[in-house]
Amino acid sequence: MAHATSDPRPSTAGPLALHGLSVEGVNQCVHCGLCLASCPTFSELGTEMDSPRGRIFLIKSLAEGRIGLTDSSVEHLSLCLDCRACETVCPAGVPYGRLIEAAKAEIERQRPGGLVRRAFRWANFGLLLGHPRVLAVAAAGLRFYQASGLQALVRRSGLVRVLPGTLPAWEALLPPLPAASDRAPLPPLTPAEGERRGRAAMLTGCVQAIVFGAHNRATARVLAKNGWDVVAPPEQGCCGALNAHGGDHARALDMARRTIDVFEGTRVEAVVVNTSGCGAHMKAYGMLLADDPAYAERARRFAASVRDLSEFLAAAPLRGALRSVPMTVTYHDPCHVVHGQKIRSAPRQLLAQVPGLRMVDLPESDWCCGSAGIYDLTQPEMAKRLLHRKVRHVTSTGAEAVVTANPGCILQIQQGLGEAGSTVKVLHLVEILDRAYGA
Repeated sequence: MAHATSDPRPSTAGPLALHGLSVEGVNQCVHCGLCLASCPTFSELGTEMDSPRGRIFLIKSLAEGRIGLTDSSVEHLSLCLDCRACETVCPAGVPYGRLIEAAKAEIERQRPGGLVRRAFRWANFGLLLGHPRVLAVAAAGLRFYQASGLQALVRRSGLVRVLPGTLPAWEALLPPLPAASDRAPLPPLTPAEGERRGRAAMLTGCVQAIVFGAHNRATARVLAKNGWDVVAPPEQGCCGALNAHGGDHARALDMARRTIDVFEGTRVEAVVVNTSGCGAHMKAYGMLLADDPAYAERARRFAASVRDLSEFLAAAPLRGALRSVPMTVTYHDPCHVVHGQKIRSAPRQLLAQVPGLRMVDLPESDWCCGSAGIYDLTQPEMAKRLLHRKVRHVTSTGAEAVVTANPGCILQIQQGLGEAGSTVKVLHLVEILDRAYGA
């Protein structure tokens, strides 16, 4: 529990804010407790301050200057997954995602950590995510680390265990990087097949483009099969979602502005996104840049054009002859699709159109798997608890594969199933659709 301190506190004059970001939404909370049953961390720990209601109380108290950022308050706030399951059940419409992002930005302002931590965050949030070419060079280095056998040697020797801080968790979650040919960028234009429906742009992402380039190519193929010219601007970069979730607010704003600049000139009907965290974040650009006179209106227009891949495709029946995909699958709802974007039925509608595919229900399908942006790296213990819970449910279904739509979920669940000795595969939704089209 957080206690009052004599540290300098935010002023209570004017609207409630942290890190200059409004947290007036705390006053919408009626403390009804309906969020408790939907919060993964409260379910695991059973402590009020690890529930949405408890964290809202902390945020309100911080903004009013009644408490300071003690070790305890930082721990409770940092343990939040930002999965936004509480928003789905909240009768008062509390904008919890915005509140927790403001709180985490304030934590980074007041307690940025030592030199090593600050350098590490700059290298990841600033250098790698902010510069696609640097990220590509880093990916080539990691590919060599894995393909040369050096990674296997490091792991067998136990050297990885002596790495400082959470670096062992980072190393353990390194995904297998594809060869350079599979990391190549998409062509600027993938023309529509058959009768043309229109023109759609596509976010290829930062980590997504490096690790899951195959998913991007499959997305472009499926969109083209359904009559869309697919525009992939080569100058695009990171949308800023990971920065925002990690409390790096200033860079998140810069990346949002750059993303808007890049996509505004594409003259498209929609900007399609196949990663849930990116899509939810980009749909919030209007609120993120509401106080920027040069971008406020542009951001609102851009946010209105963003579509998750599943909602975009489910707006009409899939086109063309679909091949049978004889497989039993279950579906895991990524948090930022089902809670962040309120999309639940569209992915299931698409899967139901695939011949031969049998769907089985996944218990707690909309509960977080523990990935949550970079949560599995910053809070590895809680992430593991939630992952084990998810893996138990997946294996209980008897499915051959679990289908989802977010790279973080794919990496996290893959790791958990592997550690459990399970043969269940983890597939992106677009992989199933691509197979149905014969790819």
